[in-house]
Amino acid sequence: MIPRECKRLAEVDFPIAVVSKHARREKSIRHGHPSTLHLWWARRPLGSCRAMLLALLLPDPCDEHCPEEFKERARDILQPIPGRVGATDLELREALLHFIGDFADWKHSANPTFLETGHSLVHAAHPDETPLVVDPFAGGGSIPLEALRLGCDAFASDLTPVACLILKVMLEDIPRHGPGLADELRRVGAEIKAAAEKELARFYPPDPDGARPIAYLWARTVRCEASNCGAEIPLVRSLWLCKKSDSRIALRYRIERLGNQPPRAVFEVFSPRTDAEVARGNLNNARATRLSCATTMDRDRIRVQLQQQRGGADVIFDETGGRIGGPLILAVVTQDPGLHRRQYRPAMMHDYLAVRAAQVALSNGLSPPNQKNLSAIPDEPVVQSKVAKNSPFRFHLYGFKNFGEVSTARQKVALAEMCAQVRACAADPHVRLLLSIVVNRLANACTALCRWDNTRESLQGMFTRQAISMVWDFCENAPLGEATGGFDAAVEWVDSVVTNLASSRLSIGNTEQLDAAVSPLGDESSQLWFTDPPYYDAVSYADLSDFFFVWLKRTHPHPDRLCDRSDPSNSLTPKLAEAIQDDTKLVNGRPKDRAFLEEAMARAFAEGRRVSRADGVGSVIFAHKTTEGWEALLSGMIKGGWLITGSWPIATEAANRLRARDSAALATSVHLVCRPRPSGASVGDWANVLGELPIRVGEWMPRLEREGVRGADLVFACIGPALEIFSRYSRVETAEGDEVKLPQYLQKVWEVVGRTALAQVLGNAEAQASDGSAGALEEDARLTALFVWTHRSTLGNGAQANGAEEDEEETDEEDDEENAGSRKAAKGFTLIFDIVRRFAQPLGIHLDVWEGRIIETKKGIVRLLPVSERARQLFGSAEVAGRADRIERTPPAARQLELFPELREAEETRPRGRRRRFSAPAAHSVVVQATTLDRVHTAMLLQASGRTTGLRNLLAAEQQRGPDFFRLSQSLIPLYPEGHEERRLLEAMLLAMPR
Repeated sequence: MIPRECKRLAEVDFPIAVVSKHARREKSIRHGHPSTLHLWWARRPLGSCRAMLLALLLPDPCDEHCPEEFKERARDILQPIPGRVGATDLELREALLHFIGDFADWKHSANPTFLETGHSLVHAAHPDETPLVVDPFAGGGSIPLEALRLGCDAFASDLTPVACLILKVMLEDIPRHGPGLADELRRVGAEIKAAAEKELARFYPPDPDGARPIAYLWARTVRCEASNCGAEIPLVRSLWLCKKSDSRIALRYRIERLGNQPPRAVFEVFSPRTDAEVARGNLNNARATRLSCATTMDRDRIRVQLQQQRGGADVIFDETGGRIGGPLILAVVTQDPGLHRRQYRPAMMHDYLAVRAAQVALSNGLSPPNQKNLSAIPDEPVVQSKVAKNSPFRFHLYGFKNFGEVSTARQKVALAEMCAQVRACAADPHVRLLLSIVVNRLANACTALCRWDNTRESLQGMFTRQAISMVWDFCENAPLGEATGGFDAAVEWVDSVVTNLASSRLSIGNTEQLDAAVSPLGDESSQLWFTDPPYYDAVSYADLSDFFFVWLKRTHPHPDRLCDRSDPSNSLTPKLAEAIQDDTKLVNGRPKDRAFLEEAMARAFAEGRRVSRADGVGSVIFAHKTTEGWEALLSGMIKGGWLITGSWPIATEAANRLRARDSAALATSVHLVCRPRPSGASVGDWANVLGELPIRVGEWMPRLEREGVRGADLVFACIGPALEIFSRYSRVETAEGDEVKLPQYLQKVWEVVGRTALAQVLGNAEAQASDGSAGALEEDARLTALFVWTHRSTLGNGAQANGAEEDEEETDEEDDEENAGSRKAAKGFTLIFDIVRRFAQPLGIHLDVWEGRIIETKKGIVRLLPVSERARQLFGSAEVAGRADRIERTPPAARQLELFPELREAEETRPRGRRRRFSAPAAHSVVVQATTLDRVHTAMLLQASGRTTGLRNLLAAEQQRGPDFFRLSQSLIPLYPEGHEERRLLEAMLLAMPR
């Protein structure tokens, strides 16, 4: 075994850039990737987990305690891998890191040579026994799956039954039964579909010409409440049906007035020649405009009407079967047999007749499962809590009372029939579990909260992000068809994952449904405790998985095993022990606040410490971007008895996801490496800790930047190395004997990181100037530099930071539908207020002074005002061009009196000898001096308006004033992404500088 004193590779080095590249690329891998088996939220890429596992399991050859036997075997084992293995220990380390980086590539995950090499290296490092990897927050199973791929034993647990279903299938059933499991799934799946078609075909009739519908595009409707009107208002986001380069199809409407009836919109399909021919949808900030006039209805009245319709997903028919309300079919998507191109047509009478038939079938009753108190259609309630900031649910505000109601009557009948067929099939339990996953995939596509993707011409499932949101115009699929969202497609996705994993030589793991703070493992039984814990309040795993859980109970071979053992009255997933910050939930009368989360995490980490060997190692993944989230995690780790020994940020997120635009959303997941802290750890001296902190941060920042880690990712990545100093002690005390708590230390960490960043950007004088000392740039320059520095992208040049349009690879951060199409996002970089505050306070930056002048704070988010929004305050009420004329007419020697009209006006009424001052906007009483940044922004506005003479005069005046103007301008340029508008202005402005 590896001696306890020997460091692991992950504690000394890691191929960040290479692994990050493969992890990002893996996001686009779909067919056969384990993430497509069953939806789970915030999964970690397999490649990054595989790489970190190897680095944690292998010793560092350069460590004096590294066994010679391992070095000898490792050189032989690495021979089949491309690249040279040198004779020195350093060259061996480099060869191992090179292999780890290459093995992170998805294409090598099932490569026999790489698999054999990985297995052999792990065995060489642990020759006496196979290492056990434990993950108590296993979720989607990335970590334990890769542990099995490397030949380790794995114990995975999770509190949520849906996660345990995924884990059991991936870690136990597939490795145990191999490729035969896929064969059996296809056979039984075909039988189930054939049987279901006999029952469901009448609800999805073909067209008279033989074409088969594959999707029905609906719009919820409300009634105009204007006096003597009552017109039906379809809620339509977009009238585009297909927006491909070679096929452009849309809807247009005409208004029909029949007798004394209210006017109604009649939709027809057409092929527009230009975009201008297609009208916009009638929704704006959840206000609906009546198509026949300009009358609008606000969000609250729409919500009330949809509540009366219980969500508005089901058509309302009169006694004769005629539609009188509810959703309206906008168009039907069909496909002719043998053709791949989609066809679009308006609704026909038989489309509504089929819906009516499904409603009648539903009202007549469906056969319930053979289990007490379990209905055929889920009647488990949706949690009717207040909508908190991070609530995953908003759809229940529109009248949905239970999970069955999110589907139309026809979808309910189809899902209930599929569940009945799965229960009735004569398949082994492990095949039944796969079929449960198939039904869950189908359920995600069979709700009235799915969208039609007009760029791909396919259904988009309900879970496009980590929430269930209201959708005004929705897509209903035909589950028996072969298109996306159908039963065949679900079977194919599951089959491809089973086939892929069955070829990967996986050993068999162990899974259990458990609270992370309670493990059945014995003391010191695990060599590696590696987990990806909940992120503070970021993802409500239990609430989200309730949707799948209610269908899982109706197909699971043993539904009684899924009950909540901590609360038998709970019909949904366990919530009491879930480690999450959610003030709307109570445990024994106590809210799940920050203190609750810290205690829960501390218990889980303490249990991990108990089951870990003294010579073992641990790792914790974290990607939350709030300081509260980090403090909760780190507090739990330290209280749980762990010593942090390393920190490696790996880029795991897509650069073009919506959350990344104009914000400092983290692109990396920070992997903290830790060891069980010895019980006899000493007490640390606060002065010594503070003395070591800037040295450690100063070492790590350039090292991480060389690996391409920048901005907010760099900030949080530095917390790990800083915590190495603090966590090595049982406690840290001041000279007076007072204990230093973690939050107090983290304040110092933020200060040191901020100063180090400022030193890199503006120079050491600026980093030390917390009191506005002579020679230093003003507060607004330091704040702007830090703001833009924090936004530098780890994923590249950050072109998305200026709001550039890109295709989304994922839409996890999409706005709630009730706000869809409502507003243009304000320009400018944004940061969470707490992050800005943590930087500003220790650096002497007074945020209240700059509010409304260079920053704007709303709902806990601080926005750095773009230069274009500062024109009015810098030039007064007149336009830039008008003020520029004055600058051009003013001699350079008098230039400073004319830059700001407020300065000149104030000067006329102020006694001589007093300094000129710039008044903040009227809403703010604080008065501050005109600054270097103000003059830089003035020059940028002159450049943007094409006032070259005025710009030259201003630059000439600044040359006479001193170097600050040019020093600040040159420092800001490299902080902006390539192609950013303000970077271009700065570069062009400096080119105009007089020579």
